[in-house]
Amino acid sequence: MTTTGNPHHLATPGGKPRARSFGIGFDGTPGPFNAITDVSGVAVGHATLISGEGALVVGKGPVRTGVTAILPRPRVDLATPVFAGIFSQNGNGELTGSHIVEETGAFNFPITITNTHSCGVSRDGTLRWMHQVLPAALDSGWGLPVAAETYDGFLNDINGNHLSFEHVTEALDGATSGPVEEGSVGGGTGMITFGFKAGAGTASRVVGWQGHSYTVGAFVQSNFGKRRNFTLRGLRAGPELTEPAIREGTPRAEKGSIIAVVATDAPFLPHQMKRLARRVPLGVAMTGGFGYHSSGDIFLAFTTANPAAALAPSGRIANADFIPDTDIDPFFDAVIQAVEESILNALVANDDMSGRDGNFVPALPKTWLKEKFGLKEKFG
Repeated sequence: MTTTGNPHHLATPGGKPRARSFGIGFDGTPGPFNAITDVSGVAVGHATLISGEGALVVGKGPVRTGVTAILPRPRVDLATPVFAGIFSQNGNGELTGSHIVEETGAFNFPITITNTHSCGVSRDGTLRWMHQVLPAALDSGWGLPVAAETYDGFLNDINGNHLSFEHVTEALDGATSGPVEEGSVGGGTGMITFGFKAGAGTASRVVGWQGHSYTVGAFVQSNFGKRRNFTLRGLRAGPELTEPAIREGTPRAEKGSIIAVVATDAPFLPHQMKRLARRVPLGVAMTGGFGYHSSGDIFLAFTTANPAAALAPSGRIANADFIPDTDIDPFFDAVIQAVEESILNALVANDDMSGRDGNFVPALPKTWLKEKFGLKEKFG
């Protein structure tokens, strides 16, 4: 499917271009916002930290980081679990709460994504926030929030402990449904993909089944890949995009990763959510991501369906609806399509960025996109 006239499909709330604004064609049908928030009840918020220039002074900056929060249910329902599954394509990274997801096929509370050395702060900040906004969820129990990370130390003072509980609260309090800001925001602020500035990206697909319309949404924090492998809708773009190049004031270590969160309102069981999570790497591979050694490629999928069954009340049988495994293929398509477009949106909705020690990461060139896809588009 090619570009639509829906303004949410073409630009972010902050006016950044999205991939479809250049006439790039994608498969499948996007939801109204082409975002993970097309799944009813899901909300996204960011807290972005950008300050300072020049030489690194640990504890002072430059700072290029943040945190992103994803609420899987409306705030009043955050204690209600969601059926879920995880898949680690390459485990050089962290996603807290993964053991309870593997054990029970469910989790509750918000998801946060940040930089590698702030993952604990975002996890603990989530617990503090939950105790404030929904204290009954923790008064007589415990919580194991999902918090994930990717590395932003090429641009950011990652050892400076700049992310605080207050920033986590800002992202959680600011989480909304509707259009989602992309690019260098929230946890994606300092991230790089294929040697270009990247970060946060999202997309969605609508899937019809037996007269019902379901939504599959994806959100990525994209920070992976070698320039030579970059592929855009089948075009092996990397070899002809050797410029503009990254400029290294300090040597750049290969520490790329990608975190992806997939949400749906389709009724599936936990083993089926794990199957959806296993399809995320195929969407990553469509863009040229091959799961290299240093990359932490960790993926979480959840469904908002079956809330009563997810609560698993004691003393009686819990009933859950689910789409049969034999009918799951269109949902696999939707995951792959949404993940691919999410990564490309993270790349397109971006500008050049300099950071610590003068390290510089260019944006994917907009003039090149216009030339390749032939659309005279309003973003420069």
